Amino acid sequence: MTLNSPYIEVAVALPVENTFTYRVPETLSPFVSTGKRVLVPFGRRRVTAYVLSPTENTDKYEIRLILDVLDDTPIFPSSMIPFFKWIAGYYLCPVGEVIRSALPRGLNLYDFVTVSITQAGKKELSGDALTPLQRDILDRLDRGSCRLKDLSLPESKKNTESEKDNPGKRGKREKGDIPNSLIQAMDKQGWIVRERSLMGGRTKPRTERHISLNASDLPAEDLSEPKKKIIDIVKSEGEISVRELKKEVPTAPRLIKSLEKSGHISIFEKNVYRDPFGEPVTPDRPLSLTEEQEKVMREISGTLGNGFAAYLLAGVTGSGKTEVYMQLAAEVIRQGRSVLVLIPEIALISQMERRFRARFGECIAVLHSGLSTGERYDQWMRIINNEVTIAIGARSAIFAPFADIGLIIVDEEHDTSYKQESNFTYNARDIAVVRAKLMDGIALMGSATPSIQSYHNVTTGKFTEVTLSRRVEKRPLPDITVVDLRKSRDERGIRRFITPELHHAMSETFARGEQSLIFLNRRGFAGFPVCAACGDPIQCENCDVTLTLHRAENAYKCHYCGFTLPSASRCPTCNSPSIKLLGLGTEKVESAIRKLFPNARAARMDRDTTSRKGSVLKILKGLRDCNTDILVGTQMVAKGHDFPNITLVGIICADLSLCHPDFRAGERTFQLLAQVSGRAGRGDVPGRVILQTYNPEHFSIVSAVAQDFKAFYNKEVAFRKALSYPPYSRLIQLRISGKEKGKTRDFAREMGNICKELQKSDESFSASVQILGPIEAPVSKIAKRYRWQILLKGLSAGPLHRYVRRMMARWPAVFHNSNIKVTADVDPFFMG
Repeated sequence: MTLNSPYIEVAVALPVENTFTYRVPETLSPFVSTGKRVLVPFGRRRVTAYVLSPTENTDKYEIRLILDVLDDTPIFPSSMIPFFKWIAGYYLCPVGEVIRSALPRGLNLYDFVTVSITQAGKKELSGDALTPLQRDILDRLDRGSCRLKDLSLPESKKNTESEKDNPGKRGKREKGDIPNSLIQAMDKQGWIVRERSLMGGRTKPRTERHISLNASDLPAEDLSEPKKKIIDIVKSEGEISVRELKKEVPTAPRLIKSLEKSGHISIFEKNVYRDPFGEPVTPDRPLSLTEEQEKVMREISGTLGNGFAAYLLAGVTGSGKTEVYMQLAAEVIRQGRSVLVLIPEIALISQMERRFRARFGECIAVLHSGLSTGERYDQWMRIINNEVTIAIGARSAIFAPFADIGLIIVDEEHDTSYKQESNFTYNARDIAVVRAKLMDGIALMGSATPSIQSYHNVTTGKFTEVTLSRRVEKRPLPDITVVDLRKSRDERGIRRFITPELHHAMSETFARGEQSLIFLNRRGFAGFPVCAACGDPIQCENCDVTLTLHRAENAYKCHYCGFTLPSASRCPTCNSPSIKLLGLGTEKVESAIRKLFPNARAARMDRDTTSRKGSVLKILKGLRDCNTDILVGTQMVAKGHDFPNITLVGIICADLSLCHPDFRAGERTFQLLAQVSGRAGRGDVPGRVILQTYNPEHFSIVSAVAQDFKAFYNKEVAFRKALSYPPYSRLIQLRISGKEKGKTRDFAREMGNICKELQKSDESFSASVQILGPIEAPVSKIAKRYRWQILLKGLSAGPLHRYVRRMMARWPAVFHNSNIKVTADVDPFFMG
């Protein structure tokens, strides 16, 4: 839809508040519409902006012109603009940043300054009038131009020059290696030239050469046999890609040029989609529903097309939630609307995608970070071009550009993976409900272990609960045996973490030709390497954490910043070569299992084994095809997987997540244990779980063993209510980080004083906002940045948001400090 007004409201793809008004020149007016990207001048820069709506010129200043229109068709529908604006307001983030984060990577254009040497500069290099720093700069540019921000010198030269410039200051220079005044002076002398250039926009449509027939009556008698074959194939197909044609005629790429020259065919480029899907699937048909499934279907389908509604589908593991999802999706598609399915982990998407493709064919798009930028762009454009009706993906798929969504499904809605921690923070589960409401659609949250927040929404009437209390085909829930690890704490070696009970159960399972799943939510080989001589742990240089030994990589690794040390390293404190490898991880468990069961086919599924593209599919295919007898894994194996031949689940240590300094630790422990237990016994053979724990009396573990969510909920919410924690309050966490320990601490304390000053200045804030902190974060340093936090707590979201917005307006320098980074995390999930 083109715009009638010469003025447009845009959001720029930069971290700046507010939207901006630009004028559209007459030559570009026919090409501008909402949802398109335009190139605009912004200060002295040129940046990408997103067209939000036509507007009027109410500004007394001159309105600047847009420079170009970057899209042939809109890259998001106008119906998404209220959604983007809501997110920006709630999560305290500029709307341009929200849109930029929602779109496929690599689309936006930015300009930057390049620096090049001139002929005068080259001439000056041959003389001796230059200072050492000027000579170093010209020497560097003589090898080729570069971006101004990338212009740097060897460390030794920077330090030497720094000491000459400032004898009282020794050692390493701060960031900003070359003074800007020196660059300006050299530009004025004519030795260098600074130019602004555009960069970005790397993601483009993929094209392939295709051929079509020009005229069927052209004589072909004089053509060679391969050329005649090409003509026959093109007659049959209408048009065909050169890549496909080459399979039939290997010399086709060489022959088609002469055929084009003779007028027989035309050669042209055509957009094609990159295929992100795995192997083909066999079509299936809707299954017969159980009585409970039919009841759920009737209740939800009865509200389709009647406006917004939110449901919580609380169904035990193996109760057939996915079949309900697919039959509801079919009903929505019959009504002419679209369906969005959110999955917490990329590892689960392939399973869900296969089931939906088997049912609905090729009208499926997938969206997740595991795709290449080109694949993601293609999937996005398939949705824009109305070629698909269902999108399946991880949390970022909530931004799928459907114009009219009738149903949003959030599977495993309790999962913390729905919380985005980098860029701007958001919770995909929560904004799924908002998007469904804006679209007058249905939001359906599904889980065997609902989050406390979602079930609280049921009790307050915001959500409607529908339940599946029994497994399909009357399969029983697995039998859970608790093993008290306190009785084996004096054991040594393998017996300490693979108890006789677990070993015996694994042996029986292997002997029957069934599969076992062994769960430990900690990767690596040894998570606590310590020096046998001095007792100091082997710590990360950049973070306040201990390194983990990864034996397959022969390295100690930091799981926060990626820092590594060779496994043969000595103790950094006393230089002793004797390092004790304490602690436990999936790699050590896998190694032990291979020794205990040398004839079993063991595999491991954690972040280390699934980082390469296609590795997840390979591991899951091994399970599905029964080429794996024992799978060891972290929480990646606990969620949603359906493998009928897994009859035993062994939980190595159920207590790990209870130790986190977080009020949700009990909730996460219950959910994780109940979910991983639910992987057992999903086929014809009943399942069994061996749960090893040091805290068998803890109510989270007792409830998980009983598979009783209501008992856990009632106990947990009593604690939350007494302490006024969510869902009985709302939180905003202010995260403060900086490179200097003392300055970061002082800044955090000063920010705490600002928070208290603002609270005292307004009676409404004194009554509605509680300030906790500032306090050092539990992990006090990550990636060379020291971390502090302030927690703001209130009974409702409105006063908290007004409080933080007032702080941002009155003290903008606090949130835009070049040395100290401050971010506001609305509804934080992780307190570390």
